[in-house]
Amino acid sequence: MAKVVAELKYSAEHEWVAADGSGPANIGISAVAAEALGDIVYVDLPEVGSVVTAGETCGEVESTKSVSDLYAPVTGEVVEINDDVVSDPALINNDPYGAGWLFKVAVTEEGPLMSAAEYAAANGGEL
Repeated sequence: MAKVVAELKYSAEHEWVAADGSGPANIGISAVAAEALGDIVYVDLPEVGSVVTAGETCGEVESTKSVSDLYAPVTGEVVEINDDVVSDPALINNDPYGAGWLFKVAVTEEGPLMSAAEYAAANGGEL
């Protein structure tokens, strides 16, 4: 069973949000999504300075199985992208909640997010 991190919030589209209110929120995709996708070979992330809107597509993740849209779980300005994950997309498979983070957003509004327990129950993840 895929790991779900208790301290994070999750979107129905499998993105996670790490926000403590002290700065930009980190955004990534869950281990549930990474396992379902298989070997991730390419990511297309939003540009720094662009504004993402909660619930709307902002990039894509390509694996050996499929191409999936990346949805913004929050609204705000993208302030940083993870260049390491662009260079080595397998980081998402290996460490989706750590080195595999995707981008950071200066959040102005959260989209509809679930707690870790709600996400795990809905998607078969393990806390």
